[in-house]
Amino acid sequence: MDHFQAILAQVRALLSSRQPSHVQALLDRLLREELVSREYHHALLHEPDAEALARQISLTLLQKGEPAPAGLAWAWSGLPAPETESIPSHGGCGDSGQCTAMDSGPLEGSYLELLNSNADPLQLYHFYDQMDLVGEEETELYSEPDTDTINCDQFSKLLREMEGDEETREAYANIAELDQYVFQDSQLEGLGKDIFKHIGSEDVAGESVEVLPDAGPRSQKRPFPEELPADPKKPRKLGPPSGSVVGCLNLPAAPIRIVPTLPTLPQGLWQISGAGAGISSILIYHGKMPPASQVPPSSGPAVHGLPRSPDRPGSTSPFAPSAADLPGMPEPALTSRADRAEDETSPTQSPEAHEVPSEVPKWPEGVERFRCWLRDKYLAEPAGPDGFLVEAELTWARLERSSSKGQERELATLDWAERRQAAGGLAEVLQAAGEWRRRRDTQVVAVLGKAGQGKSCWARAVSRAWACGQLPQYDFVLSLPGLGSERPGDTCRLQDLLFSLGPRPLPAEDELFNHVVRRPDRLLLILDAPEELEAPEGLLHGAGGPGPSGPHSPRGLLAGLLQRKLLRGCTLLLTARPRGRLTQNLAKADVLLEMAGFSAEQAETYVTRYFGRLAGGPGRGERAVTLLRGRPFLLSHSHSPALCRAVCQLCEALPEPGDAAELPSTLTGLYVGLLGPAARDGPPGALVGLAKLAWELGRRHKSVLQGDQLPSAEARAWALAAGLLRASPGGPGPELAFSSFVLQCFLGALWLALSGEVKDKELPQYLALTPRKKRPYDNWLEATPRFLTGLLLQPRARCLALLAGPAAAAPADRKQKVLARYLRRLQPGTLRAGRLLELLHCAHEAEDAALRLHVLHGLPARLCFRGTRLTPPDAHVLGCALEAAGRDFSLDLRGTGIDPPGLGSLVGLGCVTHFRAALSDTVGLWESLQQRGEATLLRAAEEKFVIEPFKAESVKDVADLAELVRIQRTRSSSGDAARELPAVRGLKKLEFALGPVHGPRAFPKLAAILPAFSSLQHLDLDSLSENKIGDAGVTQLSATFPQLKALETLNLSQNCVTDVGACQLAQALPALAGSLLRLSLYNNCICDAGAESLARVLPDMAALRVLDVQYNKFTAAGAQQLATSLKKCPHVETLAMWTPTIPFGVQEHLQQLDSRISLR
Repeated sequence: MDHFQAILAQVRALLSSRQPSHVQALLDRLLREELVSREYHHALLHEPDAEALARQISLTLLQKGEPAPAGLAWAWSGLPAPETESIPSHGGCGDSGQCTAMDSGPLEGSYLELLNSNADPLQLYHFYDQMDLVGEEETELYSEPDTDTINCDQFSKLLREMEGDEETREAYANIAELDQYVFQDSQLEGLGKDIFKHIGSEDVAGESVEVLPDAGPRSQKRPFPEELPADPKKPRKLGPPSGSVVGCLNLPAAPIRIVPTLPTLPQGLWQISGAGAGISSILIYHGKMPPASQVPPSSGPAVHGLPRSPDRPGSTSPFAPSAADLPGMPEPALTSRADRAEDETSPTQSPEAHEVPSEVPKWPEGVERFRCWLRDKYLAEPAGPDGFLVEAELTWARLERSSSKGQERELATLDWAERRQAAGGLAEVLQAAGEWRRRRDTQVVAVLGKAGQGKSCWARAVSRAWACGQLPQYDFVLSLPGLGSERPGDTCRLQDLLFSLGPRPLPAEDELFNHVVRRPDRLLLILDAPEELEAPEGLLHGAGGPGPSGPHSPRGLLAGLLQRKLLRGCTLLLTARPRGRLTQNLAKADVLLEMAGFSAEQAETYVTRYFGRLAGGPGRGERAVTLLRGRPFLLSHSHSPALCRAVCQLCEALPEPGDAAELPSTLTGLYVGLLGPAARDGPPGALVGLAKLAWELGRRHKSVLQGDQLPSAEARAWALAAGLLRASPGGPGPELAFSSFVLQCFLGALWLALSGEVKDKELPQYLALTPRKKRPYDNWLEATPRFLTGLLLQPRARCLALLAGPAAAAPADRKQKVLARYLRRLQPGTLRAGRLLELLHCAHEAEDAALRLHVLHGLPARLCFRGTRLTPPDAHVLGCALEAAGRDFSLDLRGTGIDPPGLGSLVGLGCVTHFRAALSDTVGLWESLQQRGEATLLRAAEEKFVIEPFKAESVKDVADLAELVRIQRTRSSSGDAARELPAVRGLKKLEFALGPVHGPRAFPKLAAILPAFSSLQHLDLDSLSENKIGDAGVTQLSATFPQLKALETLNLSQNCVTDVGACQLAQALPALAGSLLRLSLYNNCICDAGAESLARVLPDMAALRVLDVQYNKFTAAGAQQLATSLKKCPHVETLAMWTPTIPFGVQEHLQQLDSRISLR
């Protein structure tokens, strides 16, 4: 420790005599000598405590193993010696009050040294104004007047100095007197000049105050005391010192400028702009002021105004930073605290005076040029069908854990009635989200949806909305759609990533980047499909700041944005897939949305608009819609905009209307029809080479490729002309991307079918139908198994031969046999719901009669899809399979998110005898069928619907069950007894498991509807987390016993039932004497009085067989009462009575007297 103390003393002395630039040079040298890591170097640069910095540097130097003088000699070698700053005293100033400029460099020491020094504040301003704002730690200013932003360490140091130094206490007492004058209007009767002599000024010369032209309509000036009428005979009285601390400078004999702009004081030194003529000192205050209309006219000369800072537009006072200098502070935050007080205390002021004019901010020339260029780019109509956008539904979503044991999260499957549509679209969502955003924190808005659902279209819609002026809260909307082609070793700066869409070279790039990092809250950053940047390797460490100090990998920059370390305060709009790795990082997203895709009506509208731009559009559009309706399978797949576009492209290539034409019945046939002509006209082997690239990129979860990855320039030109590839916007180089994700899946399947590099025995693993414990296949190209089955099992002449020729397709014969044998060995009844649906899709794509028959025969009679999302194509394929099987089935569709058309189509099948679905979705289906007048289908939907057994796990479940009972009671009151709901009439088992939070609140609603379930036999109110319905719940339940004539099992375990509830229960139990077989009161709070009540009613319960009162609180007296009553009940088989409050010897004695007493 001797060496450490010696080094620490030297470091303290050197830090106190050096300027910050020298300290930074020392830290840089420690980094070059590899004594500190880059992250530790970054932390030391932002260390606010000088003592902590000295200790950390000393520990670092101690590791060098040299004595203190030697250890510091090399560290400070090469640095300039500390200059002795000679600041002239106030007495050396001229008559004008202007002091000699201080030496360059910041003023060292505490705030008190700044207040008592003669340093020229204008020099301080010019020094700090030229510092690099990007590399400095971010200073947060808040618009709330009550928010304290002064550094706690500096304030504590200041208080210690005040307590330890008499001169300091006297100086701050004088400052407090000045503060009392500034903040209280009651002391404006007059003020002598004696107060200013205590803080170092000679006198105060100033006769009037001019109104600031740019201070805002509500920012008023306080008149000087000389301007107010005052009685010279009356002495000046100052109020008691206030608790606030006001920073003050030495005031020479010259006019004084009062600037009421900052509601809270920033950390560190105040920035002061250039001086105006005749102004020597400036006073900052924050408090109430009389309006300008109340200031008496001045008889003296006006005080000269201060000029604006040339590089801070809009800043009238050097102490008032402009809007560009305050990241995260909106324009109204620049008004003073006195303005808000005037709004409440000045009733005579007109409302018009409170309105803040909405003026267009004055941008620097380079920033304005880039904004105009960006706006024009977003307003440009995109080429191709993307320009004819049909907006799909956007719904609110949430994430949930995929399993109870794992930490992975996935998109929650909501019931159709539970989904809430985001009204208006993303632009409106962003406007509303800004109202509840956390201050000075990055806001993350995530849009999830499968590939091809239209997420990129929504992102472009947001950009166009900003260009049209619909998002005024953002200065910039920077869209980065192409980030997926990162190569190992690629690095870039944050500004290169942000302005990758801009022109090259970008004029005024530094000015533009500085503007962005100063106002990150005015930035909306769109990351379109960044899930391709998975497993971020280089997460940026350290405190959040405006930007990294050097280039990083795109993954590292993206990780810094997601972790709210870069551009903290901006808004991030991300589009991602529900099951991507990026989804695991969105658990704390502020807004989570889901793309629902097209409905059938929206798909037809898209087709009509697609052909509306072509010659003869209306007629061709109607023909395409007719063809699409003739293929319900393709119509169900058209909920995906990408597949809907593929259907339109194939319809466009079909023969003229006079010729017979029809669409294919499978997705494989759809893409064979699209790619067949292109493969025939392309270079030899170009399609197979592109298929290989698609497969290799898909294995790495990528869809973007470099232009040089294609075999030749001719192949590149062919792929672009055929629409197979498109230019990837926003990439750093000549990047290309597949025109759609479904096309990449089809090309990947084509490579698996034709490649000799893929062994035949390895082919089944790519179907992902059977689980593998070792090296499971990562099915990122999720549509590849269906396309592979279709390519191999469909007739070769109209499939593979059209794409690669007969010779190239010949080696696929062996793969066809291996795949067919594998599929026919599968047992559909043993597969999980998701894999069973995939098998049905593969059987549909194969168009193989033997395989289809094998799958249909293996379907179990009870099909449960609970928790598996059913899309419109899934519902269509499932319905076709059930109808073709020729047997009766029962379906469990709870938690599938099936849409009403899909639910109606499955329920209407004659082979479906029973079905279960979400109560709210089923009630919605009934109402829609009744409105459409489909009485037959409505009757079938009511008769097939069952809810047995029903388990209420949420408040929504209880509310949905109550709605079902309401429908039942409405029909009973109208005399329509024939249409009573079988689901209500036939319910026999009901479980209630809401837990201790929602249980007591929801149970009264359940108790109110219990009499409607006349067939109820099992009522289970026990839950692992304890429902805690209490005595009040038992009282409500007891009132329903006369209507529950069929109740056989009543479980009231773990519900905090006391003697009061037990007595109420005992009084009502005789109503169930003929039916109740089992009664459980396990783990409650029943004492001797309750046990005695149960003992009295026990002989009357003729049907009771089991009574469980274990783990209660009755003593040996209560146990004796129950044992005595048990002798009168020969029908009771078991009395479980063990409880820790009864001595074990007593329990054993009672058990010896009656063996029916159980102590387990």
